[in-house]
Amino acid sequence: MARERLQKVMASAGVASRRECEELILAGVVRVNGRQVDSLPAFADPDTDAISVDGRRLKPPQRVYFALNKPKGVICTNRDPQGRKVAVDLVQCSQRIFCIGRLDADTTGLIVLTNDAELTNRLTHPRYKVPKTYIATIKGRLDADAVQRLKRGIWLAEGKTGKAAVKVLKAGHKESAVEITISQGLNRQVRRMLANVGVPVKSLKRTRIGKLKLGPLPSGQYRPLSKAEIASLKRESAATTKASNRASRA
Repeated sequence: MARERLQKVMASAGVASRRECEELILAGVVRVNGRQVDSLPAFADPDTDAISVDGRRLKPPQRVYFALNKPKGVICTNRDPQGRKVAVDLVQCSQRIFCIGRLDADTTGLIVLTNDAELTNRLTHPRYKVPKTYIATIKGRLDADAVQRLKRGIWLAEGKTGKAAVKVLKAGHKESAVEITISQGLNRQVRRMLANVGVPVKSLKRTRIGKLKLGPLPSGQYRPLSKAEIASLKRESAATTKASNRASRA
């Protein structure tokens, strides 16, 4: 595994928050492979380095992976100053876990929670382009021109979005359902893309990350990922990394 910031490794092992771990490092009570570390930035490999805090060695964290069907109103940060319910509170786990990416409070559906920092980076960093699929219930109907605009990419404040896969699941005069797959993670991207083509979103649900499907998991419930699902996410993120590297050399 790649080296990570020492305070992040400590926090993932459940020592304290990252800020508190930084204070412990600066206080000189942290050692890596027997050497005192008392300045930042500092880095360590949680799988190979011997890390101790106040003489107590940290155990390498056991990697855990969960799929959660996030309900509306739940947010994807580990803490919320406003006191709203956070996704990690819905998963019973002794490890310090965090969400891979985010869904806004109004969006429901699939979110992955883990303590695997490397996989988190690969699934959230823009360069890796792991596809994510959503089903949007919209007001009115999405016409053929709007579908083509979404497929080609929409101009937002950050620039033009990448191409999207779009499928109309249900077409009605008052309400329609649309499946959209994107490979970016801009803030509220799907909602903004649909608003740009004149169809406000009534509800939005993420159903898939890469090949990982939400399936029949009830709202508010979670399940551990299978070994095959974990391997699939890692393979897909690795494949998109190689494709990105080839494109950058072209």
